[in-house]
Amino acid sequence: MAHFTISHWETDDWTDEMETLAREKYVPLVKSVGAQRVSMVRVADRSFMVVTEYADAATADAAQARIAEIRSQAAEELPMKMTAAMGGEVFAAG
Repeated sequence: MAHFTISHWETDDWTDEMETLAREKYVPLVKSVGAQRVSMVRVADRSFMVVTEYADAATADAAQARIAEIRSQAAEELPMKMTAAMGGEVFAAG
């Protein structure tokens, strides 16, 4: 069954360059460690969530060490910080 992780981020600023970096660098990085899909969703002026889908919990678990490195790199490179992270297995979908 699919497994999702969700992280919430706050940023000091929002720019077109940040969006480009997210699309061109960070989405491919996350996908390179086993994610099937990565969606970065702006939820407020300076707030967004990263929703990542994996084929299963084993794939998500195997990726987490590298995901932690990617998150750290993003927080160092951009004016933002992660405020929450969670994940779980899908039990129903439509």
